[in-house]
Amino acid sequence: MATCDINSGRLLSCKDAISGLKAVYFVNYEDINGVSGNTLTYNSLTEEIDGITTPGSTSAYKYDLHLGNDLTQNIQSSPENGTLYFEQVLSITLKKLSSGDNLQIKQLASGRPLIFVQDQMGNIMLVGRTNGADVTAGTAVTGNAYGDLNGYTLSFTGMEPTLANFYATPASFATDFTIVAGV
Repeated sequence: MATCDINSGRLLSCKDAISGLKAVYFVNYEDINGVSGNTLTYNSLTEEIDGITTPGSTSAYKYDLHLGNDLTQNIQSSPENGTLYFEQVLSITLKKLSSGDNLQIKQLASGRPLIFVQDQMGNIMLVGRTNGADVTAGTAVTGNAYGDLNGYTLSFTGMEPTLANFYATPASFATDFTIVAGV
């Protein structure tokens, strides 16, 4: 029996979903997949993140979001080549330019962080679990008219063997990681 056979159906869901993102949490790639020895615990049957091997020992840098942010996942399949991967594209807008943010954005663009995405429903999903996520586009704009954006737009792309993994128990995320919030 092939491991690609489906094993359940899906009912029509209720109309109770809310779109958009609440926050993102950046974790340095090396803090999870590097020399620290700290790793995510992963359930291969459900493809969910269960936690982290050493809770509280890794920092997650929280960026609050408001309107106009999304995570889009594109299925990239090539029947000719027999390949399949999932392109995870996170687009965020950070309002108000600052010198401190300039430095952090340069660091984000230079690295390949793991990005935990919290949606408006309270779900937490991980972009870049295996390979990290790269900044693939971005702008820093002052705006022209008084009502224009003064801030940053950033696009991160992860290429992974699965869709963004859900965190099995979102409530435990805050104790699994040391949350570093902005000021």
